[in-house]
Amino acid sequence: MISRDSYLDKLDDVRNKQIIKALTGVRRSGKSTILQLYQDRLKNEGVVDEQIQNLNFEDLGISNLLDYHKLYDYLQSHLLPDKMNYIFLYEIQNVPHFEKVLDSLFIKRNVDLYVTGSNAFMLSGELATLLSGRYIELHVFPLSFKEFYPTTNQGKDLAFESYLDYGGFPFAVSLGNTETYHEYVDGIVNTVLIKDVLTRKKLTNATLVRELAQFLTDTTGNLVTPKKIADVLTHHGMKTSAATVSSYLDGFIDAYLFYRCNRYDISGKKYLTVNSKYYPVDPALRQALIGTKRPNFGSRLEAVVYMELKRRGNEIYVGNLGNREIDFIAVKNGVKTYYQVSLSVKNEKTYQREVRGLREIKDNFRKVLLTEDPGNYNDNGIEQKNVVDWLLEK
Repeated sequence: MISRDSYLDKLDDVRNKQIIKALTGVRRSGKSTILQLYQDRLKNEGVVDEQIQNLNFEDLGISNLLDYHKLYDYLQSHLLPDKMNYIFLYEIQNVPHFEKVLDSLFIKRNVDLYVTGSNAFMLSGELATLLSGRYIELHVFPLSFKEFYPTTNQGKDLAFESYLDYGGFPFAVSLGNTETYHEYVDGIVNTVLIKDVLTRKKLTNATLVRELAQFLTDTTGNLVTPKKIADVLTHHGMKTSAATVSSYLDGFIDAYLFYRCNRYDISGKKYLTVNSKYYPVDPALRQALIGTKRPNFGSRLEAVVYMELKRRGNEIYVGNLGNREIDFIAVKNGVKTYYQVSLSVKNEKTYQREVRGLREIKDNFRKVLLTEDPGNYNDNGIEQKNVVDWLLEK
């Protein structure tokens, strides 16, 4: 079992505090395993089995507990009155009115509550308002390259090539057979598309949802709008509208299958709502959705960088500077960092093209150029870093 200490340490920081710990993220990203590892940590520190309750609401064996009154009564009846009780509820969004149960458990001083969800519905809109101030969200991603690397017996550069091909779904990494691996990832994608996009959003067109997912994967790193996507799909025989595409895109984002990156006008200091980029949650989606089609290697690298910036807790935007584009503006605790991503800048013309936009930015925030070239350099405040070394930082 792959240890994911960064998540366990974050849970340690809020242990026994009167706040709901909500683990969110795409299916099979490792939420349940993280909580299993955390329970092992609790037991190693003296917590006994009777203090721990586990319920997974994808298990038909507990379908009777999908009634929130019965669920609450069950949990209440198993509480130890004189000890801290650790309650772990997996895929809680499957329980109608689950927030009533969470609210009732939240007010108990001897309950430490952990929940998982594979769809943003769990913490969306009205529910977020009802639970406001009562939960902390810990977003779980598939393995980062830093987590993936120790599972290989390869040097870091070869391991990175494997990561780009196979991605970081934790259980999939343990599957030695390539065919089995692909079948497993296909299963994840199909489940997310059907259960978390179509069913949850009450959409009906399974062919369109897959075509759209394939389109986003194949055009990763391109600026698109719902209308532009609808026009392309219609041209290829999949007649649809911008409004329909927009609904499906929202479904992808709610299921954590893709992430939307909006634009920011650096000179005008304003957010732009037209044209966005979409990035897949993991490199494995490429093989599952479009097979062996030759990738755009630059956009594939860009997607890995985007997801790593997300893991590191940044808000991320595409930078707009006149007619130039900065790949990413990453903002954390009010501090910006500008990133350009390029496979290689060994060619001087390529290098000058990549850094031109960074040089035109007038503020003093950090500017970084990430490439697969070896070595790390500093050119008048513009840092050039090897992307593999950067991914292994922290």
